[in-house]
Amino acid sequence: MSEGLAVWGTLFLLGAYHGINPGMGWLFAVARGMQEHRARAVAWSLPPIALGHALSIGAVVLIAGLAQVALPLMYIRIGVAAALMGLGVYKLIRSRHFRWGGMQVGFRELTIWSFLMASAHGAGLMVLPVVLAGPHAHHHIASQRAAGGVWATLIHTLGYFTVTAAVALLVYWKFGLAMLRRAWFNLDLIWAIALVVTGLMALLV
Repeated sequence: MSEGLAVWGTLFLLGAYHGINPGMGWLFAVARGMQEHRARAVAWSLPPIALGHALSIGAVVLIAGLAQVALPLMYIRIGVAAALMGLGVYKLIRSRHFRWGGMQVGFRELTIWSFLMASAHGAGLMVLPVVLAGPHAHHHIASQRAAGGVWATLIHTLGYFTVTAAVALLVYWKFGLAMLRRAWFNLDLIWAIALVVTGLMALLV
């Protein structure tokens, strides 16, 4: 029971960590609110952003779950670690983001944008070491592994949505984008280092 709670708590905190990164959605939501001069635009942007993030996480968890049927867990861990460290090194050398053409986008377009951003940042890969260490990782019953993957995605997304919404609304109401020009630090660099460190942990833990 304590092991399961630790895994769920870690997934929630990873979601919160993803939510802090402006490149993962809240900066887009704030920009929309300032463009339309209303908080409703900020709030409206949050559900599709969270959905896109959840789809990205869920896709990676699903692929890993299918791979577990054919491959030993250790091989999957090595593959995940290599992908994490490779993506982290790549982002240290050359950081690029997916960009959408304009701010006038609908629910579907914003969901796709968020999916691409989360995928480009390797959010799903960063969650995988925790999922593979979870209580459902070694189950031979497919339904139990699938249920564990769904819960992992939901809990992670809850942490992500909570922090993304809080930061977006706080920045919009209290600080505005001008604050970011005065108190900016390189979250992409932190993210790249975190990817490499997580990859190393996936091999060692």
